[in-house]
Amino acid sequence: MRRYVGEQGRGRVAPVPGEIVAEVPIASGDERIGGVVLLQPGRPEPEAVEFLHLAAVAALTEVAVEEARDEVEQNLRGSFLEELRTREDLEARDVVRRAARLGCDLSRGAVVLCAELETERPRHVVATICSDVQGALAEVFENRVYALLPANGGDDAPERTLASARSLADRLRRWGSVGLSTFHSDPAGFRGAVHEAELVLETGLGSAQDIGTGTYRLLFRVLASHPEEVRSFYEDTVAPIVRYDDQYRTDLVGTLDAYLEHNCNMNATASAIYAHRHTVAYRLDRVRELTGLDPTLSEDRERLGLGLKAYRIIAPRLPK
Repeated sequence: MRRYVGEQGRGRVAPVPGEIVAEVPIASGDERIGGVVLLQPGRPEPEAVEFLHLAAVAALTEVAVEEARDEVEQNLRGSFLEELRTREDLEARDVVRRAARLGCDLSRGAVVLCAELETERPRHVVATICSDVQGALAEVFENRVYALLPANGGDDAPERTLASARSLADRLRRWGSVGLSTFHSDPAGFRGAVHEAELVLETGLGSAQDIGTGTYRLLFRVLASHPEEVRSFYEDTVAPIVRYDDQYRTDLVGTLDAYLEHNCNMNATASAIYAHRHTVAYRLDRVRELTGLDPTLSEDRERLGLGLKAYRIIAPRLPK
Protein backbone atom coordinates (compact mmCIF):
# COMPACT_ATOMS: atom_id res chain seq x y z
CA MET A 1 0.00 0.00 0.00
CA ARG A 2 2.83 2.39 0.83
CA ARG A 3 4.52 1.74 -2.49
CA TYR A 4 1.25 2.22 -4.36
CA VAL A 5 0.39 5.53 -2.66
CA GLY A 6 4.02 6.69 -2.94
CA GLU A 7 4.14 6.01 -6.68
CA GLN A 8 0.94 7.97 -7.20
CA GLY A 9 2.34 10.85 -5.17
CA ARG A 10 5.27 10.94 -7.61
CA GLY A 11 2.90 11.13 -10.56
CA ARG A 12 3.62 7.59 -11.72
CA VAL A 13 1.14 4.98 -12.89
CA ALA A 14 0.98 2.02 -10.53
CA PRO A 15 -1.18 -1.11 -10.51
CA VAL A 16 -3.95 -0.97 -7.92
CA PRO A 17 -3.49 -3.65 -5.22
CA GLY A 18 -6.37 -6.13 -5.22
CA GLU A 19 -7.22 -5.44 -1.58
CA ILE A 20 -8.23 -1.81 -2.32
CA VAL A 21 -11.95 -1.39 -3.01
CA ALA A 22 -12.08 2.42 -2.75
CA GLU A 23 -9.68 5.34 -2.36
CA VAL A 24 -9.69 9.11 -2.00
CA PRO A 25 -6.56 11.18 -2.76
CA ILE A 26 -5.03 13.56 -0.25
CA ALA A 27 -4.13 16.62 -2.31
CA SER A 28 -2.63 20.03 -1.61
CA GLY A 29 -3.65 22.21 -4.54
CA ASP A 30 -2.75 20.26 -7.66
CA GLU A 31 -0.17 18.13 -5.84
CA ARG A 32 -1.14 14.69 -4.63
CA ILE A 33 0.64 14.02 -1.34
CA GLY A 34 -1.06 10.81 -0.20
CA GLY A 35 -4.24 8.82 -0.18
CA VAL A 36 -6.86 7.15 2.00
CA VAL A 37 -7.74 3.62 0.94
CA LEU A 38 -10.47 1.21 2.01
CA LEU A 39 -9.61 -2.47 2.37
CA GLN A 40 -12.57 -4.83 2.56
CA PRO A 41 -14.18 -7.61 0.53
CA GLY A 42 -16.97 -6.71 -1.87
CA ARG A 43 -18.29 -3.31 -2.89
CA PRO A 44 -18.08 -0.51 -0.29
CA GLU A 45 -21.17 1.09 1.20
CA PRO A 46 -21.78 4.73 0.16
CA GLU A 47 -21.26 5.86 3.75
CA ALA A 48 -17.82 4.26 3.74
CA VAL A 49 -16.67 6.49 0.87
CA GLU A 50 -17.88 9.55 2.77
CA PHE A 51 -15.71 8.48 5.69
CA LEU A 52 -12.75 8.26 3.31
CA HIS A 53 -13.29 11.89 2.31
CA LEU A 54 -13.47 12.94 5.96
CA ALA A 55 -10.28 11.03 6.69
CA ALA A 56 -8.54 12.71 3.74
CA VAL A 57 -9.55 16.17 5.01
CA ALA A 58 -8.34 15.28 8.51
CA ALA A 59 -5.01 14.02 7.20
CA LEU A 60 -4.52 17.12 5.07
CA THR A 61 -5.33 19.32 8.09
CA GLU A 62 -2.71 17.48 10.14
CA VAL A 63 -0.14 17.99 7.39
CA ALA A 64 -0.97 21.71 7.23
CA VAL A 65 -0.60 22.04 11.01
CA GLU A 66 2.75 20.24 10.93
CA GLU A 67 3.99 22.42 8.04
CA ALA A 68 2.94 25.57 9.92
CA ARG A 69 4.74 24.33 13.03
CA ASP A 70 7.86 23.61 10.97
CA GLU A 71 7.70 27.04 9.34
CA VAL A 72 7.43 28.79 12.69
CA GLU A 73 10.36 26.80 14.07
CA GLN A 74 12.38 27.47 10.92
CA ASN A 75 11.73 31.21 11.27
CA LEU A 76 12.78 31.08 14.92
CA ARG A 77 15.99 29.22 14.05
CA GLY A 78 16.73 31.63 11.23
CA SER A 79 16.09 34.69 13.38
CA PHE A 80 18.25 33.34 16.22
CA LEU A 81 21.22 32.44 14.00
CA GLU A 82 21.00 35.71 12.08
CA GLU A 83 21.07 37.71 15.31
CA LEU A 84 23.98 35.64 16.54
CA ARG A 85 25.88 36.60 13.37
CA THR A 86 25.11 40.29 13.43
CA ARG A 87 24.31 41.53 16.94
CA GLU A 88 26.98 42.44 19.45
CA ASP A 89 24.63 43.03 22.39
CA LEU A 90 23.32 39.49 22.88
CA GLU A 91 23.91 38.28 26.42
CA ALA A 92 25.27 34.78 26.99
CA ARG A 93 22.31 33.70 29.11
CA ASP A 94 19.86 34.85 26.43
CA VAL A 95 21.78 32.91 23.80
CA VAL A 96 21.58 29.73 25.91
CA ARG A 97 17.91 30.30 26.78
CA ARG A 98 16.78 30.89 23.19
CA ALA A 99 18.76 27.94 21.89
CA ALA A 100 17.25 25.69 24.57
CA ARG A 101 13.75 26.59 23.37
CA LEU A 102 14.81 25.24 19.97
CA GLY A 103 16.14 22.03 21.45
CA CYS A 104 19.82 22.99 21.42
CA ASP A 105 21.87 22.95 24.65
CA LEU A 106 24.67 25.50 24.34
CA SER A 107 25.43 25.76 28.04
CA ARG A 108 28.67 23.77 27.74
CA GLY A 109 29.87 25.28 24.46
CA ALA A 110 29.68 24.61 20.74
CA VAL A 111 31.43 24.54 17.38
CA VAL A 112 30.04 26.65 14.53
CA LEU A 113 29.85 25.26 11.00
CA CYS A 114 29.51 27.39 7.87
CA ALA A 115 29.07 25.76 4.45
CA GLU A 116 28.81 27.30 0.98
CA LEU A 117 26.62 25.02 -1.07
CA GLU A 118 26.66 23.86 -4.66
CA THR A 119 23.34 22.02 -4.45
CA GLU A 120 19.73 22.78 -5.22
CA ARG A 121 18.68 20.95 -2.04
CA PRO A 122 19.94 23.10 0.85
CA ARG A 123 17.19 21.82 3.14
CA HIS A 124 18.58 18.32 2.67
CA VAL A 125 21.95 19.53 3.98
CA VAL A 126 20.23 21.09 7.00
CA ALA A 127 18.41 17.82 7.65
CA THR A 128 21.70 15.91 7.37
CA ILE A 129 23.32 18.15 9.99
CA CYS A 130 20.41 17.86 12.42
CA SER A 131 20.20 14.09 12.04
CA ASP A 132 23.96 13.57 12.45
CA VAL A 133 24.49 15.87 15.45
CA GLN A 134 21.97 15.61 18.28
CA GLY A 135 20.57 18.99 19.24
CA ALA A 136 22.22 20.87 16.36
CA LEU A 137 20.69 24.12 15.07
CA ALA A 138 21.06 24.72 11.33
CA GLU A 139 19.56 27.15 8.85
CA VAL A 140 20.11 28.45 5.31
CA PHE A 141 21.03 32.07 4.55
CA GLU A 142 21.27 32.81 0.85
CA ASN A 143 23.64 30.12 -0.41
CA ARG A 144 25.21 29.26 2.94
CA VAL A 145 24.26 26.93 5.75
CA TYR A 146 25.09 27.98 9.32
CA ALA A 147 24.94 25.46 12.14
CA LEU A 148 25.57 25.41 15.88
CA LEU A 149 26.94 22.02 16.95
CA PRO A 150 26.52 21.74 20.74
CA ALA A 151 29.09 20.16 23.05
CA ASN A 152 28.98 16.42 23.57
CA GLY A 153 30.91 14.27 26.04
CA GLY A 154 32.20 14.99 29.53
CA ASP A 155 35.56 16.52 30.39
CA ASP A 156 36.69 15.71 26.85
CA ALA A 157 33.83 17.73 25.30
CA PRO A 158 36.07 20.12 23.30
CA GLU A 159 37.95 17.25 21.64
CA ARG A 160 34.89 15.07 21.05
CA THR A 161 32.78 17.93 19.70
CA LEU A 162 35.51 19.02 17.29
CA ALA A 163 36.05 15.42 16.16
CA SER A 164 32.37 14.91 15.36
CA ALA A 165 32.23 18.34 13.68
CA ARG A 166 35.18 17.42 11.43
CA SER A 167 33.57 14.12 10.55
CA LEU A 168 30.35 15.94 9.62
CA ALA A 169 32.29 18.53 7.58
CA ASP A 170 33.96 15.75 5.59
CA ARG A 171 30.54 14.33 4.67
CA LEU A 172 29.13 17.74 3.74
CA ARG A 173 31.96 18.56 1.32
CA ARG A 174 30.15 16.60 -1.39
CA TRP A 175 27.78 19.59 -1.54
CA GLY A 176 30.32 22.42 -1.27
CA SER A 177 32.99 24.04 0.89
CA VAL A 178 32.86 23.86 4.67
CA GLY A 179 34.42 25.96 7.43
CA LEU A 180 34.53 25.13 11.13
CA SER A 181 35.27 27.33 14.11
CA THR A 182 37.30 26.21 17.07
CA PHE A 183 35.43 24.97 20.14
CA HIS A 184 33.99 27.82 22.21
CA SER A 185 32.97 27.01 25.76
CA ASP A 186 31.64 30.48 26.57
CA PRO A 187 28.32 31.38 24.88
CA ALA A 188 29.43 35.01 24.92
CA GLY A 189 31.98 34.06 22.25
CA PHE A 190 29.59 32.40 19.80
CA ARG A 191 29.41 35.48 17.58
CA GLY A 192 33.17 35.30 17.21
CA ALA A 193 32.86 31.58 16.49
CA VAL A 194 30.47 32.34 13.62
CA HIS A 195 33.02 34.74 12.13
CA GLU A 196 35.79 32.18 12.60
CA ALA A 197 33.82 29.61 10.61
CA GLU A 198 33.17 32.19 7.87
CA LEU A 199 36.86 33.05 7.69
CA VAL A 200 37.93 29.42 7.49
CA LEU A 201 35.42 28.93 4.68
CA GLU A 202 36.48 32.02 2.77
CA THR A 203 40.22 31.43 3.02
CA GLY A 204 40.12 27.73 2.24
CA LEU A 205 43.32 27.55 4.27
CA GLY A 206 44.12 23.98 5.26
CA SER A 207 41.73 21.89 7.31
CA ALA A 208 39.73 22.90 10.34
CA GLN A 209 42.00 20.68 12.40
CA ASP A 210 45.10 22.61 11.31
CA ILE A 211 43.46 25.98 11.88
CA GLY A 212 42.09 24.93 15.23
CA THR A 213 45.54 24.82 16.82
CA GLY A 214 48.58 27.03 17.28
CA THR A 215 49.17 30.38 15.66
CA TYR A 216 46.36 30.13 13.12
CA ARG A 217 43.83 29.54 15.87
CA LEU A 218 44.94 32.73 17.64
CA LEU A 219 44.93 34.73 14.41
CA PHE A 220 41.45 33.59 13.47
CA ARG A 221 40.12 34.50 16.89
CA VAL A 222 41.74 37.92 16.77
CA LEU A 223 40.51 38.45 13.20
CA ALA A 224 36.97 37.49 14.20
CA SER A 225 36.89 40.03 17.05
CA HIS A 226 39.45 42.71 16.06
CA PRO A 227 40.07 42.50 12.31
CA GLU A 228 41.84 45.87 12.25
CA GLU A 229 44.66 44.49 14.43
CA VAL A 230 45.41 41.63 12.06
CA ARG A 231 45.25 43.98 9.07
CA SER A 232 47.59 46.41 10.84
CA PHE A 233 50.10 43.65 11.59
CA TYR A 234 49.98 42.54 7.96
CA GLU A 235 50.65 46.10 6.80
CA ASP A 236 53.60 46.38 9.21
CA THR A 237 55.23 43.16 8.00
CA VAL A 238 54.71 41.52 4.60
CA ALA A 239 52.30 43.92 2.85
CA PRO A 240 55.13 45.72 0.99
CA ILE A 241 56.42 42.49 -0.59
CA VAL A 242 52.89 41.35 -1.47
CA ARG A 243 52.32 44.60 -3.35
CA TYR A 244 55.79 44.39 -4.93
CA ASP A 245 55.01 40.89 -6.23
CA ASP A 246 51.68 42.08 -7.63
CA GLN A 247 53.28 45.04 -9.38
CA TYR A 248 56.41 43.39 -10.81
CA ARG A 249 55.26 39.74 -11.10
CA THR A 250 58.02 38.58 -8.77
CA ASP A 251 57.86 35.89 -6.07
CA LEU A 252 59.28 37.41 -2.92
CA VAL A 253 56.42 36.02 -0.82
CA GLY A 254 56.90 32.49 -2.15
CA THR A 255 60.66 32.66 -1.62
CA LEU A 256 60.30 33.93 1.94
CA ASP A 257 57.72 31.25 2.69
CA ALA A 258 60.00 28.50 1.35
CA TYR A 259 62.97 29.92 3.27
CA LEU A 260 61.08 29.80 6.56
CA GLU A 261 59.59 26.39 5.82
CA HIS A 262 63.06 24.92 5.15
CA ASN A 263 64.53 26.21 8.41
CA CYS A 264 66.38 29.07 6.71
CA ASN A 265 68.55 26.70 4.66
CA MET A 266 69.55 28.52 1.47
CA ASN A 267 70.30 25.38 -0.54
CA ALA A 268 67.06 23.64 0.45
CA THR A 269 65.09 26.80 -0.37
CA ALA A 270 66.75 27.10 -3.76
CA SER A 271 65.92 23.47 -4.53
CA ALA A 272 62.30 23.90 -3.42
CA ILE A 273 61.64 26.92 -5.66
CA TYR A 274 63.85 25.73 -8.55
CA ALA A 275 66.19 28.70 -8.36
CA HIS A 276 69.90 29.35 -7.74
CA ARG A 277 70.91 30.07 -4.15
CA HIS A 278 72.20 33.48 -5.28
CA THR A 279 68.67 34.24 -6.53
CA VAL A 280 67.33 33.29 -3.10
CA ALA A 281 69.88 35.56 -1.42
CA TYR A 282 68.96 38.45 -3.73
CA ARG A 283 65.24 38.04 -3.04
CA LEU A 284 65.78 37.91 0.71
CA ASP A 285 67.75 41.16 0.43
CA ARG A 286 64.77 42.70 -1.35
CA VAL A 287 62.49 41.44 1.46
CA ARG A 288 64.74 43.20 3.99
CA GLU A 289 64.80 46.43 1.99
CA LEU A 290 61.04 46.53 1.48
CA THR A 291 59.87 45.46 4.93
CA GLY A 292 62.69 46.66 7.16
CA LEU A 293 62.78 43.14 8.63
CA ASP A 294 65.79 40.84 8.16
CA PRO A 295 64.86 37.17 7.43
CA THR A 296 68.25 36.07 8.78
CA LEU A 297 67.55 37.49 12.27
CA SER A 298 65.49 35.39 14.65
CA GLU A 299 63.17 38.13 15.96
CA ASP A 300 62.51 39.56 12.50
CA ARG A 301 61.93 36.05 11.16
CA GLU A 302 59.19 35.46 13.70
CA ARG A 303 57.44 38.69 12.72
CA LEU A 304 57.71 37.84 9.02
CA GLY A 305 56.39 34.32 9.60
CA LEU A 306 53.41 35.62 11.54
CA GLY A 307 52.89 38.27 8.86
CA LEU A 308 52.67 35.53 6.20
CA LYS A 309 50.03 33.71 8.24
CA ALA A 310 48.06 36.92 8.67
CA TYR A 311 48.30 37.49 4.90
CA ARG A 312 46.92 34.03 4.13
CA ILE A 313 43.82 34.48 6.23
CA ILE A 314 42.98 38.02 5.12
CA ALA A 315 43.96 37.61 1.45
CA PRO A 316 40.37 36.90 0.27
CA ARG A 317 39.24 40.19 1.81
CA LEU A 318 42.02 42.36 0.44
CA PRO A 319 41.10 44.74 -2.41
CA LYS A 320 41.97 43.34 -5.83
